[in-house]
Amino acid sequence: MPQTRPSFARRLLPRLVLGALSAVALVGVGAIADGWAAFGSRPRGARQERVERSPQWGPSGFENPQPVKGEFIRNIRGVLWPSAFVEPDSALPVDTGLGARLALPPASGLRVSWLGHSTLLIEIDGQRYLTDPVWSDRTSPVQWAGPKRFYAPPLAIEAVGPLDGVLISHDHYDHLDIASIQALAAQGAHFYLPLGVGAHLEGWGVPLDHIHELDWWDEVERPGPAGALRLALTPARHASGRLNPQSNHTLWGGWALVGPTHRAFFSGDTGLFPALDEIGAKYGPFDVTMMESGAYNQAWPDWHMGPEQAVRAHQMVRGDVMIPIHWGLFNLAAHAWTEPAERVRLEAERRGVRLSVPKPGGSVEPAALGALEVWWPAVPIHTAAEDPIISRGVDPEPAR
Repeated sequence: MPQTRPSFARRLLPRLVLGALSAVALVGVGAIADGWAAFGSRPRGARQERVERSPQWGPSGFENPQPVKGEFIRNIRGVLWPSAFVEPDSALPVDTGLGARLALPPASGLRVSWLGHSTLLIEIDGQRYLTDPVWSDRTSPVQWAGPKRFYAPPLAIEAVGPLDGVLISHDHYDHLDIASIQALAAQGAHFYLPLGVGAHLEGWGVPLDHIHELDWWDEVERPGPAGALRLALTPARHASGRLNPQSNHTLWGGWALVGPTHRAFFSGDTGLFPALDEIGAKYGPFDVTMMESGAYNQAWPDWHMGPEQAVRAHQMVRGDVMIPIHWGLFNLAAHAWTEPAERVRLEAERRGVRLSVPKPGGSVEPAALGALEVWWPAVPIHTAAEDPIISRGVDPEPAR
């Protein structure tokens, strides 16, 4: 069913009011409650010494090999004149069968379940990993302001079951959620993180021996019933921080999961960058990639991949089946909420890429891929020709 167009006031006024209230709240709370738990903690002591030994560390914090830039005016335009369809106007078709599926291991040995945005459960060669868990209602340090979920979590956090690890890509609020971290820590989870991010978890009560911090290209080997699996923190082109003075004092990255039989790649948040080819050469080919495809803007083309670049990145890392992520749960950009999936679908078709776009709570076994289901509504979107998202400093279309 086509989605109806909300009024201009419904689209614009809530964004302005919410933005103003959030800014006041963050500044006020930060001023009177320095170090308040949700803001996290800055690395100090031995952790900071390790941070500063990283090749990625620079005079003002962690740095990307290719600089990231933002265009303030274009960003303001997006806030003031967003799409009429930045949020769904009716309930989404959430798959409620995930709990039953998780009771049995995947027949193929590899299954990926999407819980929304960048939260995924990866079952690979007898091991289970959760990425960027966010169960809270809002991506914010406070639960009365900030972007709100489009739907309830498809699975209760208590029902996730035993995990071999939780993989964190970086410390932005839509990827590192204090309530979810504490709930998983209470269940005994181990956390694998980019350098510096462990300071937040230590401050939130996670045992030190359950915090494992890695630099780009670092690897950890995890034993499993089918053999050892390697976890590797891979480079990404992004940024970090939960409060402005802490910006880029923690690292960001993606994750390669290299099992004895299967391989999976989780991009985290990133713009397009040349080292994706190196990731593919070192850890690919991947049976499945989970590629950041939403919350993009021409104002920050180096920070987030647009849909077309996400498909290209999938090819750069030598992926087989692609699952678009970082969309469909929170209103974090000015584009229509369906636009990432629709543009990824068109670009994957153009490039001959195998694609799966599960419903929230849906699961994908790459070895048993069915026909693509277009479950999202038809709404007006910008096309790639109308709204090209192109990272600077990267060859726009390398020969293959």
